[in-house]
Amino acid sequence: MRRIPITPRDQWQSKVESAGLVFHTEEDKPYWHESACYEFTAREVDELETATNELHKMCIQAVEHVIANRRYAEFGIPEVAIPAIQWAWEADPPSLYGRFDFVYDGSQPPKMLEYNADTPTSLLEAAVIQWKWLEEVSPASDQFNSIWEGLVDEWAWLKENRKLNGVLVHFGHCGTVEDEMTVAVLRDTAQEAGIPSKALLMEELGFNSGTGRFIDLENIDIHTIFKLYPWEWMLNESFSGPCLQTMNRTQWIEPIWKMILSNKALLAILWELNPGSPYLLPSFLDSPRYLSQRVKKPLLGREGANVTINGIEASDGEYGDGGYVYQEYAPLPSFDGSHPVIGSWVVGTESRGIGIRETDNLITDNLARFVPHRIAG
Repeated sequence: MRRIPITPRDQWQSKVESAGLVFHTEEDKPYWHESACYEFTAREVDELETATNELHKMCIQAVEHVIANRRYAEFGIPEVAIPAIQWAWEADPPSLYGRFDFVYDGSQPPKMLEYNADTPTSLLEAAVIQWKWLEEVSPASDQFNSIWEGLVDEWAWLKENRKLNGVLVHFGHCGTVEDEMTVAVLRDTAQEAGIPSKALLMEELGFNSGTGRFIDLENIDIHTIFKLYPWEWMLNESFSGPCLQTMNRTQWIEPIWKMILSNKALLAILWELNPGSPYLLPSFLDSPRYLSQRVKKPLLGREGANVTINGIEASDGEYGDGGYVYQEYAPLPSFDGSHPVIGSWVVGTESRGIGIRETDNLITDNLARFVPHRIAG
């Protein structure tokens, strides 16, 4: 694994915009950063793929353990949501995708930092933009990236096996540019699989108490809806009651049991169930225990907010009220002063590719750059 300085393409801004990435620069600093790329060997790609598949299996086993042993309190999951979680786990509604974040330098096994399995973003950059960059800049090379194909295959499988309720799939989001870009990829891949779709803002969601179904602004029944909206936020909305009570009529993607996977209490459960795993960092809920070098993370934090490293370097934010997890500190590798985090994508149950975000500091925040990659040889 190495970081290679390269010359950006002429008019790269218009090229990424034409592929859908309209949010490519912030405060005159590129978010999409093609002044460099990361290069991996085939062995390193195999290692990332193996780690991703093994960790996803461990995570599903951890969910089963949490549900079977009713360890919801450690995740701060409210009692009102438990019946719906248990129902969804048994009913097995569609689960589409997720993204692991790894610390990795090519010499040591990938270590899991967290798993965003409910509302992962940076999908357009990983699935589309870096692939188009590769085709133009390094067409003789390959890339660890079949994310688009994986999504199309997964939608097609769900359709063919009648796993989706109804014909039309709604897609709900908050209306931010990042949300719109992510939903666009998901809708386009669903369309390629022959599934019609319709987008709406979460605030436009309605409920017909007569039929017990959610509806859109045109009073069309919502049978299946992908929501790019965290479940912990969903439970604080006015429609949370009908949502929890009508799981058998309205199919939500991602399912509510993913509250367990996207909560960083999962890190402690994983270590408890798989101590010594080469892909895990020791993690604990009650205290740092024996961790002299540690990271303190809020259970429901996002974009690196409210993270503290060894009690010294911290990032501001609005998270932390729900508790913290303590994880062994694994410093991000430094490549010419840039610190990358590997985002490893799971579609369905399979590893499908990676995207890389890097920063100049030790916490990957909302200003982290997205850098493309290729496979050597």
